[in-house]
Amino acid sequence: MARNRKTQAAAIRFAPALWALLLCLLIGGAGVGYVWLKNQIYELGQQIRTREQRLAGLRDQNEKLRRYLGELRSPGPLDRRVRELNLGLGPPNPFQVQRLVEWKPGAPVSAPASPIVAQQARAVPPP
Repeated sequence: MARNRKTQAAAIRFAPALWALLLCLLIGGAGVGYVWLKNQIYELGQQIRTREQRLAGLRDQNEKLRRYLGELRSPGPLDRRVRELNLGLGPPNPFQVQRLVEWKPGAPVSAPASPIVAQQARAVPPP
């Protein structure tokens, strides 16, 4: 004889509805997670593009500054700037220049090459 619905337990009657609810939650959660991950990928791509543009700008600025530094270090602009500011700078006199000879270990010590260096060497008292 067939059983009556009223005699079945309440848990048995709600089991199919509970499974359907869980399945819907699983599919809905997977969909929300997929959309969230796609949004994260898009935002990270935007951040990468922004930072690459900033890096390119900084590289351009660095190159411009490098060229400007080269211009400032070149003799022509330095001489012009010295003349503009009336600093009174000029090339050194020959007696103001001291030439140093590189000494190599094991090499014999030789006499100085120029008389100016010899005079300076004699003028320095021994230690």
